[in-house]
Amino acid sequence: MGSKGFTLWLTGLSGAGKTTLAALLATELGARGVNVEVLDGDEVRTNLSKGLGFSKDDRDTNIRRIGYVCRLLSRNGVGAISAAISPYREVRDEVGRAIEGDGAEFIEVFVKCPIAVLAERDVKGLYKKALAGEIAAFTGVSDPYEEPLSPAVIVHTDQESVETSVRVITRELEQRGLIPEAYADKLQNEEFGLCAALES
Repeated sequence: MGSKGFTLWLTGLSGAGKTTLAALLATELGARGVNVEVLDGDEVRTNLSKGLGFSKDDRDTNIRRIGYVCRLLSRNGVGAISAAISPYREVRDEVGRAIEGDGAEFIEVFVKCPIAVLAERDVKGLYKKALAGEIAAFTGVSDPYEEPLSPAVIVHTDQESVETSVRVITRELEQRGLIPEAYADKLQNEEFGLCAALES
């Protein structure tokens, strides 16, 4: 495959499934021989962005830091996976331009799930509290979340299984030539090609 790096940027509301998808994607890509690193928003905030709050400026700084690390990884042949809410479109686009400016690919994935479903899933009750006005600056409720205008991929985690979402995302990477096809897919394609040849 060589060593062409890329950044897979998972954006979406809290609880939509970004962290779960990132972990499964890292396992899947690693099994295909791809060098992968995951930057999870919560982990970054406890390390690289420790001390930042949740004002717009602090949120933007946090995303720029994640983006910078992804940029370094991508331009050195690593597949970087970011799993962060990244609520503001302008900063996401800024990060994407910087990564693409280095010759790597930036693939924005919108992990979409309605707030009503997220509130049902939320075992901590944070959405319920935010909707009741008990939590200030909660993204998607009392603080804005700007959906991507033209993401490369949209996965609907309220409608499809995690495995299906992973498959949708890996298919996009395969089509871009960034990762090798899974063995089963490759075998199926070869069989299809052989059948087509025999029929002709």
